[in-house]
Amino acid sequence: MTDEEFLAAFEACTLPPELWTHTAHVRAAFLLAREGTWVEALQAIRSRIQAYNAATNTPEAIDRGYHETITQAFMRLVYAANLRTGPHATFEAFCLQHPELLEKGALRTYYSRERLMTWEAKRDFFAPDLCPLPLVDIPRDL
Repeated sequence: MTDEEFLAAFEACTLPPELWTHTAHVRAAFLLAREGTWVEALQAIRSRIQAYNAATNTPEAIDRGYHETITQAFMRLVYAANLRTGPHATFEAFCLQHPELLEKGALRTYYSRERLMTWEAKRDFFAPDLCPLPLVDIPRDL
């Protein structure tokens, strides 16, 4: 599936649930990150994951469903990586430069399990407790 086909299926909520893996989340983040500003990319990934989860009846549990802190943290990692080494023409090219982001445990460098796996961190963004996330271009007026 090409990047364009993947993004279209994700946005239309027709991507089969078995294909909505960690790698697919990173792919969606990368494709949205290269389309706009940090704020636009973050808003897009939030709304599209939430729409996809609703369309596929994804249950809400501490380890399933939408998680604000995980979403923001991974989007920040992907967005910053793309700024640092991009632009990348494809997700495959991005992955060659950043294979560490394909690891589900990539956030362990930044967050303890105790901080990340709470209902509060699921609902609202929590800053990391182990190491700061990379900076991205965030407008001062926000």
